[in-house]
Amino acid sequence: MNSSGADEYSPSTATKKEEMGTTLFGKYKLDKILGYGAFAKVYHARDIKTGQSVAIKVINKTKSLKTGFIPNAVIKREISIMRRLNHPHIVRLFEVLATTTKIYFVMEYAQGGELFSKLTKGRFSEDLSRRYFQQLITAVRFYHSRGVYHRDLKPENLLLDENWNLKVTDFGLSAVKEEIKSDGLLHTLCGTPAYVAPEILSKKGYDGAKADVWSCGVILFVLNAGYLPFNDRNLMNMYRKIYNGEFKCPRWMSSEMKRFLSRVLDPNPVSRITVDEIMNDPWFKIGYNEVKSISEEEFDIHGEDDIPYLNAFNLISFSSGVDISGLLNQPETVSSERFVSAEATEVILARIVEVAEVEKLIVTKKEWGVKLKGENSNFVVALEVHILTKELVVVEVKRRQSIDECCSQKIWKDKIRPELLKLVYLSEGSKKIIC
Repeated sequence: MNSSGADEYSPSTATKKEEMGTTLFGKYKLDKILGYGAFAKVYHARDIKTGQSVAIKVINKTKSLKTGFIPNAVIKREISIMRRLNHPHIVRLFEVLATTTKIYFVMEYAQGGELFSKLTKGRFSEDLSRRYFQQLITAVRFYHSRGVYHRDLKPENLLLDENWNLKVTDFGLSAVKEEIKSDGLLHTLCGTPAYVAPEILSKKGYDGAKADVWSCGVILFVLNAGYLPFNDRNLMNMYRKIYNGEFKCPRWMSSEMKRFLSRVLDPNPVSRITVDEIMNDPWFKIGYNEVKSISEEEFDIHGEDDIPYLNAFNLISFSSGVDISGLLNQPETVSSERFVSAEATEVILARIVEVAEVEKLIVTKKEWGVKLKGENSNFVVALEVHILTKELVVVEVKRRQSIDECCSQKIWKDKIRPELLKLVYLSEGSKKIIC
């Protein structure tokens, strides 16, 4: 776990005991911790029904959003990106779940662990290095074709499955083609220093695809050499070496591989080899077996029909999440609150309209819900209803009201609010909102 979970460190025994064995949404049972960071943890877990192993990335939404280290848009974008990608060499996202405080990425479990941990035991042979590089490039070529640029490729973000095949993970720093500026380039500075492309350092904009190719070249060098091509205790010296493309290959590296690396680690992005050119290079093609990915038409993360469900991807776009604390405790100052209900949309709207008509409020039916208005517009309430699952909906209540108007306060506090509270769905045996 890296960009979205901070650097890993060993969790305390108390934390392990507290989390392990927890059942999420009646679907997954958490097991051991695979990675642990400041804002997220990754667990091994099992699907209770099937027994299938999965990895679950748990993001503490409240903590991460308050600190600002993981903006809401970053989490939302990572989910959007992973939904686009279904490839044998990319970790697959199965589903996303959420509570009021946490977001859960349920992902494919890579039993072999990080590729980086295997490197600590010694460098790889040229054949093995090439095999992993081939798998990496096929994944990179695929997500580039989907308009995605990883921007943080490194051995720590490459996992191995039970058959020792490579899986790219952690798209937390990724960009999509929609972020490309009018000059045709990306401009956000990001990445891990030793793997970052020289054009990113120049701060003049960069081609996301070319930057990923550079990082792949650094990875290939590390796999066979056992050390970084650009390294220096002084960060500025290291950046100078990267910018000038200054590196030396070890004596055991073949002349063909040296030639290939010189094309991949070309500091000039214009003349640097492209992914398509890599695929046709003689050194790369040795022993290469093409893999086929599942088409977008065959890939559906939810496995449902086309009903417009509001899933966790949509929920986290709300800054405060699914939270009814204000609705329960501070009705006078609430401007926007949300809750989950098991009632049908028609039932929810009918109950609120009934109250509104008794109180002689003006009711305007909208495509998304209803709007209630008092005399002189001194009291306005809008209810939006979004489908969450086949059984649940999310109701968003937006209210504008003058605090000085006692009559308006009474309508809200004594009439409308009690009806809303009757509609709130609570989990069995607790007051925790299911979302």
